[in-house]
Amino acid sequence: MKKISLLIHEDANLSAVAGAIDLFAAANWCYELSGKPPAFKVELVSEKVKNIQLNTPTQFICNTTMEEVTQTDLIIVPGFIGDDRAILKKNSAVINWIREMNQCGAEVASLCVGSFFLAEAGLLDGKTATSHWAAASDMQLHYPLIKVKSDRIITDEGGIYTGGGAFASLKLLLYLIEKFCGRETALWISKRYSIDMDQVNQAYFAVFTGQHQHEDDEILKSQAYIEQNYSTDISIDEVSALANTGKRNFIRRFKAATNNTPIEYLQRVRIEAAKKALEDKDWQMDEIMDKTGYKDAKTFRMIFKRMTGLSPRDYRKKYSREMNVA
Repeated sequence: MKKISLLIHEDANLSAVAGAIDLFAAANWCYELSGKPPAFKVELVSEKVKNIQLNTPTQFICNTTMEEVTQTDLIIVPGFIGDDRAILKKNSAVINWIREMNQCGAEVASLCVGSFFLAEAGLLDGKTATSHWAAASDMQLHYPLIKVKSDRIITDEGGIYTGGGAFASLKLLLYLIEKFCGRETALWISKRYSIDMDQVNQAYFAVFTGQHQHEDDEILKSQAYIEQNYSTDISIDEVSALANTGKRNFIRRFKAATNNTPIEYLQRVRIEAAKKALEDKDWQMDEIMDKTGYKDAKTFRMIFKRMTGLSPRDYRKKYSREMNVA
């Protein structure tokens, strides 16, 4: 029987906690139906008090405190709601405990932005990791030793697991159940709970809003120029001139401020505009290309699929209002 320690703190996301409880209970139910003993023992663990009031009208009564846990097989860190820096600071003792338990042999899994706890503990240094797509840039900025892959749903490196954003992290729980109990059990649960087992990427969920959380005013002006003129044939020389600096220095500063090169930033702005057009407007593909600065259909399709995981046509089928209204 695997001992699962599900970490609870006041900022934890309710759905992440409840989802983990439900799916591991389902695995035990599946085992019971086939005459096997339970596969998992799930305990709710808090830092100090056993009564935890979440920042929602929900209260959890924990089995134990961190101090009382001497051994566990797997720690699950749920996502949270709120400012990540403030929450990490508030939970510094929790982060130390995660690190110490891992050093004692416990595996560790994060759901959604719970990955920031693992990052702060140093467990993701040198590893590939994922998180909520909206938090990926922030994670890469604060933890440069991590290979952040925002399109991934699941990563698994040496007993350290990370899951994608929000409900996508349910796929990590299914992955863990399959790893510990076999595919038959995981498949039974996926059907019962209507969760697609395919580990597709989460890139097509992402919404690019620009990376403006920095203090380089000249780069901010350059970003604004790109965001206002993306449909035209913009050159890097043209944009770098706005920053009153040489091209090489401009690219370095732009990358440091936004975590993207100017070309990458331009492509992300253009693809976000194309996504919105595919969702809301009954335009032909050549019209969308023209409105978003693309002249070559093959290039447009290649870049769109690289950034979203779907072709423009498949994205329209999935998200167009017209095509999804019965």
